[in-house]
Amino acid sequence: MSGHGDPTPMKSRKCGPLSGVAEVPGDKSISHRALILGALAVGETRITGLLEGDDVLDTARAMRSFGADVVEHGGGEWSVHGVGVGGFAEPEAVIDCGNSGTGVRLIMGAMATCPIAATFTGDASLRSRPMGRITGPIGLFGAKAYGRCGGKLPMTIMGAADAVAVRYEMEVPSAQVKSAVLLAGLNADGQTVVIEQEATRDHTERMLAGFGADISVEAVDGGRVITLTGRPVLTAQEIVVPRDPSSAAFAVCAALIVEGSDVLVPGIGLNPTRNGLFTTLREMGADLSYENERIEGGEPVADLRARFSPDMQGIEVPADRAASMIDEYPILSVVAANATGRTVMRGVKELRVKECDRIDAMARGLEANGVAIEEDQDTLIVTGSGAGTVTGGGMCKTHLDHRIAMSFMCLGMSSQQPVSIDDGAPITTSFPIFEPLMAALGAQLERIN
Repeated sequence: MSGHGDPTPMKSRKCGPLSGVAEVPGDKSISHRALILGALAVGETRITGLLEGDDVLDTARAMRSFGADVVEHGGGEWSVHGVGVGGFAEPEAVIDCGNSGTGVRLIMGAMATCPIAATFTGDASLRSRPMGRITGPIGLFGAKAYGRCGGKLPMTIMGAADAVAVRYEMEVPSAQVKSAVLLAGLNADGQTVVIEQEATRDHTERMLAGFGADISVEAVDGGRVITLTGRPVLTAQEIVVPRDPSSAAFAVCAALIVEGSDVLVPGIGLNPTRNGLFTTLREMGADLSYENERIEGGEPVADLRARFSPDMQGIEVPADRAASMIDEYPILSVVAANATGRTVMRGVKELRVKECDRIDAMARGLEANGVAIEEDQDTLIVTGSGAGTVTGGGMCKTHLDHRIAMSFMCLGMSSQQPVSIDDGAPITTSFPIFEPLMAALGAQLERIN
């Protein structure tokens, strides 16, 4: 069952060419950060293009609970009157972060150095995910965490009073952990230093600098050393949220595997820490081009044009690319099923601890639809036989995971038999207009009563 309502079984059928313009929603990662940093700034932050999916709306409600004045003006326009660094008030009720691992982990970081307590929970999927990777580093600041066995939600965080900055070396590549430490460091005395051996998405660093934080980033041996001086005065900003590359991935990849398709996806963020999927697709032989490349709000942006690509070949995806496309492996595996040969995805163990075990979920769903797969703890290998050769006909479990649900809906668009999922309700967490947008392009999706 979805955390936000009853299950919604769905089916996707083979369709004709997908064509048109796919205006996908705003970037989820940037939307979360815009709300949180707006709440920690002084003055009114104006946000345009905010993703209004369940995950981000849960973060907006959380910021209100911590004392910020968060107002929706319609059409993706929002304003946040912040309380300043260290100004969070103690929430009166439990903070429900729904399905959002990003939301709960970043918020925990932001309040960890405020002398308040907050209790966090979420839906069944989020409650099953261990929070130790966050509570460990924020504990270095003096915050204390009291949760269920195994470090799971519901969990109460007791923020540290008079926190002192820390030096933290990342154990695994994770933008969520890095961001939580940096947000905690905002209200800590001294310089907080985060060392990552492998570069991860850098939206937090970019946005902190935009709000006026004293932050520096030094590239070292493929990774980064990030230094943040605590107790800054963050100044309210005007933020334009680019369209989400992780959401764009579904329209792009569906166009690549559905015969005759030609789809334009405008205004997509191409931050180099996020564009690994598009690089990989081009290496496979995808007809994918960037048009009207530009900079908006400090982020590189372009219009993506994707056309049916019947001659894509399986490749070995470099393991060091995983951090730049970790959310896109499910939909990449769908493309791989329609390519020729083996697509080898290594270094993807992080997928085991996402909204669900995404390696297992994709492997079982692909097998149910006639696709040959191999897996181990850190690897997923998909062997395809070319465009349109997937048998289909299977029922796939989504495990409350929005990306699993959308990936299998895309698989059905080119499969010989329809592909079904047990629950499409989680799609609203990140892509609330997925169904009408894909239907307008020509997809045949239906809800099963």
